[in-house]
Amino acid sequence: MTRVFRTAAMAATTAVLCLAASACGPDGEKSEQDGGKAAGATAKPSATASSSAGDPAASDSAPAPTSTPTSSGEVLDKAGLAKVALTTGEVANYEVTPMQGGEESGTERSENKDCEPLVAVINGAPQPTPAATVFRTVMDKSEEGKDDQTVVTEILTSHPKDTAQQLMRGVRDAVRACAGGFRTSSEDGPSTYTEVKQLPLPPAGQESIAYQVTGSIEGDKVPLIFQLVRTGSTVVTFYVAEFITAKTPQLPAELVAAQAAKLP
Repeated sequence: MTRVFRTAAMAATTAVLCLAASACGPDGEKSEQDGGKAAGATAKPSATASSSAGDPAASDSAPAPTSTPTSSGEVLDKAGLAKVALTTGEVANYEVTPMQGGEESGTERSENKDCEPLVAVINGAPQPTPAATVFRTVMDKSEEGKDDQTVVTEILTSHPKDTAQQLMRGVRDAVRACAGGFRTSSEDGPSTYTEVKQLPLPPAGQESIAYQVTGSIEGDKVPLIFQLVRTGSTVVTFYVAEFITAKTPQLPAELVAAQAAKLP
């Protein structure tokens, strides 16, 4: 599995995510920083897989939340995204920091065109290209010092016109099309993802989708969990992974709900 983007976890533990700069090496190779995990949330998923308010193309999506939020439709710049990003203290026990080590995107390219939207998210650069992007790392401070400390990466992106809806449609279609997995290539070598499946996480915002991509490091399965939430022209991508065991990590539902509530 190639490198994608690093989190702020290294500031407190050796836990590292496999998205954007130095978490994992290509197939059969671990990086020096591998060996931690970003997982361990205790939030329980619901039976609802995704919501699609405002997206008639997503006919197979689960019902939207009972109270679908409204949106100003404003396309935020980087400063605007920073203002709506979660901050420390808004969710009990969680510390929110800018991503450490830079925000360099990954370089993976899918061998299957249908899977390109998933690879773009893995690279930390959802497509279509956003107007602005902000990265945050969220850590459960009550678990500090534990091998299984919860570490979540957030990517907030803003999109002109209808491209936020286009991003969500592309990811949803790719989850269906790439269920059997896919391969990628990059400057670091080839990578293999063996499975893609939609997950029954609680819906949020005007539209959301959650899914698991199973990667491979030295032949071991590595579950990567994503949830994308859209309100208006803003999309938040949440990411958590497990590098120690094959146990599937969970996103803290309270983090997703709190962040979704701040979107314009």
